[in-house]
Amino acid sequence: MNLVRYSYPQTTSLVPAFGRSPWSGLESEIDRLFETALGDFAAPALEHRFPVDLYEDKDNTYVRAELPGLTRDDISVEVVNDYLTINGNRKMTDDDGKVTETFSLNRSIALSDAVQADKVSASYENGVLNVTLPKREEAKPKKVTIEIK
Repeated sequence: MNLVRYSYPQTTSLVPAFGRSPWSGLESEIDRLFETALGDFAAPALEHRFPVDLYEDKDNTYVRAELPGLTRDDISVEVVNDYLTINGNRKMTDDDGKVTETFSLNRSIALSDAVQADKVSASYENGVLNVTLPKREEAKPKKVTIEIK
């Protein structure tokens, strides 16, 4: 299996549009480090997101998310317009059964065209959600043996 690193699309750049700077890789890496280090301060809107692991083999891409404290009924997984969306909603109740607090978590991941959206499956066990995204046949790597003459 190969570990796939998911990176968010970059929307800002200091490089002029007409040329590619040799420093552009360094610039994006510094941006990523600042986002990681200052994520809690710089992006309060991302507070309800949770980390996911992406990895793949020759047949499938996998998404693994840790969602402790949620039940299967609290989680919804959808594929809409080439995006995998995971939502988690939980209501906290007091002894009388009154809802005292609610919280929600969500995460959307862009999918490639190589995924068969109608065959996606998910399982949830011990606080870990595993989503299997099968690849289309034409996207799977094929081995071709070439005869040497």
